[in-house]
Amino acid sequence: MSNDTTPGPIALVGSGEYLPQMTDIEAALIEGRPPRYVQLATAAVPDGPAVVDHWHELGRIQAERIGVEAVVIPVNDRADALNEDLAALVAGAGLIYLSGGNPGYLADTLRDSPVWDAIVTTWRGGAALAGCSAGAMALTSWIPSLRHPKQGGTPGLALLPHLRVIPHFDLFTKRMPDVATKFLLPFDENSTILGVDEDTAVVGGPIEWEVKGRQSAWILHPSSRDELRPGTMFTTAIS
Repeated sequence: MSNDTTPGPIALVGSGEYLPQMTDIEAALIEGRPPRYVQLATAAVPDGPAVVDHWHELGRIQAERIGVEAVVIPVNDRADALNEDLAALVAGAGLIYLSGGNPGYLADTLRDSPVWDAIVTTWRGGAALAGCSAGAMALTSWIPSLRHPKQGGTPGLALLPHLRVIPHFDLFTKRMPDVATKFLLPFDENSTILGVDEDTAVVGGPIEWEVKGRQSAWILHPSSRDELRPGTMFTTAIS
């Protein structure tokens, strides 16, 4: 068990939370930490209870594969996020995972709440913290709207204020070739824009990262992009 008093690693995941192809990455995140895998499917709440239950079941199965305890924290709305009893369930986590869905709903639900405070405190105490898709986007300071970029977006949770994340990057670029341009609006020279392909993660943070998984990560610029293959180490500057 780790006795770290420094923050644990962060994983920004393009897709695949709780699935077999991501087991090794999730197992590595919790290795050496308390075998307590805390899971929040809050981002999926707008999709309905059946979807939330689906994520809970996937998370339980993944924890079983890894050989650790799955701890579901059922934060469905703002009242739940303000519930001190639910916040107390975060303590002692080895890995905290924010799964996919609606990133704006996730950020608005957790922002300035006891549950979010508990997540940050536990991460700062050495637990690993992962966000997949919506979960990854919500950890940054700004969640742009892909459909209506000129109309703005949603403030994120600002744990990583120097980043913006486009999950499912390979899928988005096939369906929406101009997705990178949309995501760069309004362009912020103080932010690093990361595209993360499906079944892929960037792990480390908040400055030094490594690409892990099946595909690539990308650093996006106004008129170009840099591909980062699995195993690549890179840094993101904090302004």
